[in-house]
Amino acid sequence: MGTLLISCTLNSIYPLLVHSRASCFAVHKNVSSFFKVWEPRKVQRFSTRVGNSHEGDNKRPNTKQKEQSGKVPHALPKSVFAAGTARKKAEFLKQKWGNDFDKELKGPRKPKENNIPSQPLTAAQWKTLKDDARASHHFEVSMMEKMLAANSDIDVAKSLLAYVAMETGTVSYELLLRYLTLCVHGNHESEVFDVYDIMKKRFKTLETGAYSLFIKGFSRTEKWRECLLLLESIKRVITPSPRNYGYAINGALLHSDSRTAWVLYEEMVEKGLTPNQETWQAFFDSDRSAHDSESKLSSLLLYMRNNQIYPGEALVKSIKAWFESVPGNKWNGSWTTPENSGHCRNCCSSLESIQLTEEEYNQLKEKVMNDVIQGKDVFKKTTPQELESFKSFVKKRPPFDVVIDGLNVANTTSKGNQSETLLEVVSHLAQQNLRLLVLGRKHMLRGSRSWDRKNMSVIQQKADCFFTDNISEDDPFLLYATLHSGNHCKFLSRDLMRDHKACLPDSSTRRLFFKWQRGHQLVLSSYTAGRRIRFETVPKYDTIIQTEENSWHIPYDEDGVERYSYEVPRKWLCLEMKR
Repeated sequence: MGTLLISCTLNSIYPLLVHSRASCFAVHKNVSSFFKVWEPRKVQRFSTRVGNSHEGDNKRPNTKQKEQSGKVPHALPKSVFAAGTARKKAEFLKQKWGNDFDKELKGPRKPKENNIPSQPLTAAQWKTLKDDARASHHFEVSMMEKMLAANSDIDVAKSLLAYVAMETGTVSYELLLRYLTLCVHGNHESEVFDVYDIMKKRFKTLETGAYSLFIKGFSRTEKWRECLLLLESIKRVITPSPRNYGYAINGALLHSDSRTAWVLYEEMVEKGLTPNQETWQAFFDSDRSAHDSESKLSSLLLYMRNNQIYPGEALVKSIKAWFESVPGNKWNGSWTTPENSGHCRNCCSSLESIQLTEEEYNQLKEKVMNDVIQGKDVFKKTTPQELESFKSFVKKRPPFDVVIDGLNVANTTSKGNQSETLLEVVSHLAQQNLRLLVLGRKHMLRGSRSWDRKNMSVIQQKADCFFTDNISEDDPFLLYATLHSGNHCKFLSRDLMRDHKACLPDSSTRRLFFKWQRGHQLVLSSYTAGRRIRFETVPKYDTIIQTEENSWHIPYDEDGVERYSYEVPRKWLCLEMKR
């Protein structure tokens, strides 16, 4: 009886709706079938040690992998650049200082799912529910959002639309768009088709959000070619997003039209858009039976390499499966990690060096000097006179081997005297006949409980020292001295230089800086006053997708390991051609 009443009522009010304003959705003449309420369904390395070793010093952390990815025999050394390090540090500090520390890391609260009907309601029941709601003027939209968050039964949403149509004679664009989102996310194909037909007849154009939803909805169906028309509609307003292209490409690949898929992909890349990992995965998954596109698929990996993009675990498994499916049983894939020496543990081949070529080094040096050292913001933390004085200081001395951020190193531990900590580290490096430069601030020379004058005097005998004003920032000085000294020079600091990397003018230079940084930055990983000094291992290999004639080595992001932008993956896929 409820279904019949809704259908009859909608048909009877249709003549009153066809003249409604464009800002609202006018109910189509076939809306009775669209809103019909169905029956609910059934349910390079420096010496790193001083003094005596301690038990447990050489223990490695457990690196047990998921069964699907195989087991890695050895753990990687700790590194501030290793994926997951920042997250582990945050968790440690959270345990140390309490739950308030990690508040900003928590995601938004999920919408409450209360008052969502479990089955379709009649118009009278919806009206009662609305009257009982606190914010009745936003009731319909709010309820549809709750249904979307809870992935509710589509028939419940239909009954809500039927109630709104009967009550007001229109369904707002805002409400209909949320209903469309529910249909698309739930893979309700026929409902997506219905909404499309109605909106296409009622409105000459749609906003880009609706176009995007329809592209996603159509891409999985036999009407996938509608995606191409919808893309053209978006192009008249804005550049389609990588996700728009991705859904259209996926639709083409699902329906064996690889030619259209590659045309769309090349168009997307030409527009400067970065493809989604799901798009790359669709190519590798769909072409397992057709291996005539090997060069094209290799170009996807080279794109990731050139843009320092790391595939996720799902994508890398598809890459492995594709290579291993090549006719003739040519390729074999293994999960691995590199040796500290820069060799693959699986095939023993050498990975690309972390060291920059002479051309790359000169390019980076010029960019850093111009955009970081002499950039428009540098004099906010120093003066032109101080910077020129430092440049003259450096140029009058032979190249340094290690440039030390004195204040940063002195604050390695909260225990003990700061000058004593710095002296121990400087003495350890000086014993290896390294030319050292210590950067500090003038307050370190005044003598205090933390800064012993005798310790500072000994430091100045073992290393060249330059002390800036107390308000000055020493990072630009550190970068200048390190780069000026040559490609062999390293710097010692726990500062990850993210602000300075951000000052560089383009992404390729920022990637070059990051490579240089990982190969030149020393970080104290362990310090015990008077007994032990350890540095994190400086990698000899570059963490980037790389290939030779008979092999590919692909670093990838593990599931469940949160990697920050200044970190690199720890796990690799080794693909080698069988001999």
